[in-house]
Amino acid sequence: MHRRTALGALIAAPVLAAPAYAQSWPERPVRIVVPYPPGGSNDTVARIIQPRLQEILGKPIIVDNRAGASGSVGSTETARSQPDGYTWLLANDTLAANETLMNLPYRVMEGFTFNSVLGTCPYALTAHPSTPLRSIEQLIAAAKAAPETLSYATTGVGSLAHVSTVLLQQRGGIKLLHVPYRGGGPALQDALAGHVPLFMSNIVIILQHIREGRLMPLGISTAAPSRFLPQVPTIASQGFPGFEALTYWVMVGPAGIPDAINTRFNTALKQVLSEPTVQARMAEQGAEIVASAPAEAEAFIRGEIAKWGAVITANNIRVDG
Repeated sequence: MHRRTALGALIAAPVLAAPAYAQSWPERPVRIVVPYPPGGSNDTVARIIQPRLQEILGKPIIVDNRAGASGSVGSTETARSQPDGYTWLLANDTLAANETLMNLPYRVMEGFTFNSVLGTCPYALTAHPSTPLRSIEQLIAAAKAAPETLSYATTGVGSLAHVSTVLLQQRGGIKLLHVPYRGGGPALQDALAGHVPLFMSNIVIILQHIREGRLMPLGISTAAPSRFLPQVPTIASQGFPGFEALTYWVMVGPAGIPDAINTRFNTALKQVLSEPTVQARMAEQGAEIVASAPAEAEAFIRGEIAKWGAVITANNIRVDG
């Protein structure tokens, strides 16, 4: 009897310890992996939320840039981390796209604990001012006149910037040259310098450059005009009805993070994103705040995998393409 009682206590111990462990979390610094170099939108959003998040949680928040392979280097590292709440990934649309695009050591829906979709924003297809291009119609005409000569920059193969531009080419009957970069920062620098004439990017890192006239917007990817660039017509309104593509930032951790820790982190993120100063900084970047619950984030990513996976498969997009 005593032996059985002791054995039962040992089996029950991890279950009983989990809530107590969660209540004491965090006891040390928390790391947010950004799977791109500094200067891109993921890095920008991470550093907007970092100061207040560490004040609320009472421990340092470390932003750790782990760039490479269209975001999969950072996501793989996160998926392999201990599910103790001390490693998180601030992912974007490549989290869903890579599921179809790449042979990964994890499956997205099984490999992560979903916490929150922080926000969304539209993409804008822009041209360098040195080009004569000022609309999607002009782009289509130029591309048809000289196929596979106009190049466009994106944050990488399989990024939504890339996939959505492939869809635009498919529907417009044109062919452009893709120039993938390892992140938004490097791509932006070459776009501003005119080394690549076209740049498809979420507006977080290019909004100010558009307003200053350093990049010329041809169209945005929302279904309706954006409040951040109300003068810029949508791609949908320029001959591509139904065209819509939104980037997003989603916080995930390795699979198996205790619900209590995931809930506490979600609550802290919502508090940060509800503060006027943070909302103002996000708006300055052209980002719409979402601050979803974990279940909503999980359902959203499941839908994105299905939606963009179909485009990737139909167009035979590959990592080396």
